[in-house]
Amino acid sequence: MGRVGSWYRESLVGHPVGRDFRRLWAGDTVSQVGTQVGGIALPLLAVQVLGADELEMGLLATFENIAFLLVGLPAGAWVDRLLKRRVLVVGDLVRALALLSLPVAYLLDVLTFPLLLVVATVTGVATVFFDVAYQSYLPSIVPSSRISEGNARLQVSHSVAHVVGPALGGLLVRAVGAPLVLLVDALSFLGSALFLGRIRHREEPPSRAGRRPLRTEIGEGLRFVVGQPLLRRIVATTATSNAASNLGGGLLVLYVVRDLGLSEAQLGLVLSVGALGGLAGAFASGAVMRVVGEGRTIALAILPSSAAAALVPLAAGRSQGTALVMLAVSMAVYGFGVVVYNVAQVSFRQRLCPLPLLGRMNASVRFVVWGVNPVAAFVGGVVAAQAGIVTVLWAGVVLEAAAVLPVLLSPLVRMRDLPRHLDQHADRSADEGGDETVDAPADGRRDSTEPAGP
Repeated sequence: MGRVGSWYRESLVGHPVGRDFRRLWAGDTVSQVGTQVGGIALPLLAVQVLGADELEMGLLATFENIAFLLVGLPAGAWVDRLLKRRVLVVGDLVRALALLSLPVAYLLDVLTFPLLLVVATVTGVATVFFDVAYQSYLPSIVPSSRISEGNARLQVSHSVAHVVGPALGGLLVRAVGAPLVLLVDALSFLGSALFLGRIRHREEPPSRAGRRPLRTEIGEGLRFVVGQPLLRRIVATTATSNAASNLGGGLLVLYVVRDLGLSEAQLGLVLSVGALGGLAGAFASGAVMRVVGEGRTIALAILPSSAAAALVPLAAGRSQGTALVMLAVSMAVYGFGVVVYNVAQVSFRQRLCPLPLLGRMNASVRFVVWGVNPVAAFVGGVVAAQAGIVTVLWAGVVLEAAAVLPVLLSPLVRMRDLPRHLDQHADRSADEGGDETVDAPADGRRDSTEPAGP
């Protein structure tokens, strides 16, 4: 017990500096579990209650992600002008109210597919602001030296939610129906808002004195991302991988329930068992980065994921038991690699970027890596309506294999340690693939608050 107690006190969770992080973590955990329950209920609502086909499922996935194209870039500049905790709480409340409208509409017998698209869009816009503020808020309440630990803990919550949520959601949908299950998702956002509202850290309101036109501030975020060789490669890989997964991602429920003949509970079980890989990745990410190195982890982590993606279309025509196992293995391997990759690359981005630019940097990255999602989902729905879902899934496998190339064929594969701040020396080291670690200030950040140039 002594060793366990000592470990707990020294960890971010038990240490006094982690008080506000615990509340952020608790709010995120509640929200993530509810989101995973709702994540399986929403497409099942479309398929089972509204009879959605391939094209409509593609449209639903498109509207769920279209906010990243509509407000992805200005969201970062707006978040940098606002109190981030307030943005987080408002984002939770908006999503709760939007989702509550669906079970209410169902009970009043006025539920329609267009209403589903409206709710998907509203929750998507709120999610954009929440996610940008979320990643930008973490470095404000966690010491720079503990950012990787904080991200790893958050990934644990995400992975646990992926394990528990879909199975619970599948069982609940089978028991009470998809519309009422969405109440759980709405209540989870209310619970998250309560936890976030108890965070004691008080931000200083961003100064208005140095505020520039919105277009100028948006441009600074884009130039930061585009101007750094390592970030360009990471963004290219992430965007291509997201496009690959979203080609068939919006069709997965239709494919599993209709084409493979699995039940709602079996679908939830597949997603939950597969998510165990993500949970393992969250726990293993620190050890992997210590053994393999930060740069090499980013370059190599998603190689197994790209191979495992092929098991999804290969499950077509198999027995239910075989298909169940193939899907679970695919998602477990995929989840492990993606989570390890995300912990490494997100922590690197957060350490590298000056605090005043974090919102715009995160928004710029998400505009690119998530902005491809609605396009890919729409294309997947259109192609599936003509050529079938399996064809779209195989196209996603090919694109997933291509996604690893920007980081695999880059200096990252030869870099154990990554730069801690940006200067010309760091960029030369990145281009040359050196193993050097660039010295950073004690807090892990550059002293200047001005955006770093290439």
